[in-house]
Formats: sequence, structure tokens, C-alpha cells
Amino acid sequence: MTTLTRRVLWTAAMLAAALGCAPALATDAFPSKPIVLVLPFPPGGSFDPILRALGNAAGKELGQPVVLMHKPGAGGVTGTAGLATMTEADGYTLALMHNSVIRQPLIAKATWDPLKDFTYVIGLGSLSTGIAVAADAPWKTLPELLADAKARPGIVSWGNVGAISANRIYAERLGRSAGVKFNMIPFKGGSEAFTALIGGHLDVYGDPGFGPMASSGKVRLLATMTEHRLPRWPQVPTLKELGHDLVVQSNIGLVAPKGLPPEITERLHAALRKATEDPDYKRLCNEFDLAPALLDPPAYKAYAQAQFQREKTMLDEIGFKPE
Repeated sequence: MTTLTRRVLWTAAMLAAALGCAPALATDAFPSKPIVLVLPFPPGGSFDPILRALGNAAGKELGQPVVLMHKPGAGGVTGTAGLATMTEADGYTLALMHNSVIRQPLIAKATWDPLKDFTYVIGLGSLSTGIAVAADAPWKTLPELLADAKARPGIVSWGNVGAISANRIYAERLGRSAGVKFNMIPFKGGSEAFTALIGGHLDVYGDPGFGPMASSGKVRLLATMTEHRLPRWPQVPTLKELGHDLVVQSNIGLVAPKGLPPEITERLHAALRKATEDPDYKRLCNEFDLAPALLDPPAYKAYAQAQFQREKTMLDEIGFKPE
């Protein structure tokens, strides 16, 4: 074998080895800069501390900070929907996914598809929805509230975030079930709605995130929209117990733009799943009644597909016509 031949063979072997290692090196290099986590609600809501704790813990696993960025709008849809039109699927932008985003194309014209235009990274948990009034409100039970609302049609105000959010839809369904009509008041986020509730500017608010307000005695929890009574609030009945067959299933998780490479998806999922074991994160989930419901990427996408069909059925039931 000549010297030239040996050099050619050595060069070819080194090139093959380099090409073979390229994907691994690229994967090992991720992440090389901070990751942005888009929160599609205004600052101050229940998601703030929960996702901040998750991001802090995940950042330690990833070796790069996870930075929260607030992008509110359209009842929590705008910020997450922005990822559907991004061309950079590099793992450096994540967003909170929730049912209002999955529902959006069913209620208004959208240029994106929640089932095709996102990479589902991890399912985190299931939100617990409760019906709350101010601590000094005259209603001690939900039947008392409904009786008053029936006697004064359109007077008792009910806060909602987004025109067709789950809390708005279920409030309307509860009204139909009880034969009452509430005065629906829109808010930009839960923090704003709870402030109005405590300040006496709003009568009722039915949404997640009530935990700290209820435990501090600032609001009174009349009922929950869960399948069973919550362990932290065993004295509070569910709507089903009170004769209204209404249960809100509201899982949340994190998504990335579509086309995220599988190895980066797995890297993010593994770090985020590990981060859910962080004591601060677990404490805040308990405080805000976020029940753990960890889902891997395929399972989370399957949830989104099933939820899309549930949302369609629910909107059909209330006779909603898309814009």
C-alpha cells in the first residue's frame, strides 16, 4: 500500500467519523444560550410562580437559564399562538399550552393548527377550577348564589378571562343548568379578576388559581368543577354533587414550534421532567391546586387531539357558531 493510498484511506475514515459524530456533537451542544418560556398571560397570575420555579429547576439541568417572557392577549392565546408561525425550531423558545389555545380555531378563524403547528414537549398537570366569591359576600353556598342570580337576572356578575374561555363556557352552562343568567365581565387575567373580586367590584369568579386567596381567607370557595372533592378543600362540594354535571378537564404543558428535532425534544423533556421533582415547584403546584399529570411528547399530543374533539362537542352543546 502506497503512502498516498494510506493518506486517502485515513482521510476518508476521519471524514466518516466526523460525519458520524456530528449529530451527537450538535445534541451535546444544546443548549448554548438561554431558553425563552412564553407565558401568554399578564404578570401576577398563578402561572407566574409555578413556571418560574419550573424554569429555574430546568435551567440547572440544562446548564442555561430559562427566562419567562409575558405575551398576553386574546385570553391567553396570542403568546402561545406566536410559536405556530415561527420558522426557528431550535429549542430556544417554549410556550405554555392550555385548552384555550387548542380551542381557538373552533371559535374564530386561525391561520394555524394546534395539532400540526406545535411540537408537544411535556404535559405538566391538570388545573383545578373553583367558584369563588369574596370572603364578605352574602352567599355562603352555591345554591344561595344561584337562587339570588335567578331572582335578579343579569345582575350578578361573573368574571371571565377571554370571550370563549373555559370559565366563560362553563359559567354559561351552569347558568343554563340552573335557569339563571349572569352578567359576564371580561378580564385580561386571573390576577386582575381576583383583585376585582376581593375589592367588591365583581361578584363571582370561576377559574383555577384560587388556592392562595382561599387559604388566606380573602375569598370563599363555594364549589369546584372537579371530578372529586379536592384534598385541600374537603368541605367544598363539586358541581356534580350539587346536581350540575359539569367537570372541567384542563391540562397544561409546554410546546415548541413545529419541526423540533427529536433529540432536542427529548433533551428538553428530560430536563423539564426532572425539574418537576423540584421542592419549590411541587410546593407551588400544591398551593395553586395544580394536580400532577406528566405526559411525554406522544401522550401530550394525543391529549391535545382528544381535547380538540371534546372542545368541539362542548361548543356544539351550547350552540356556539364560529366567527
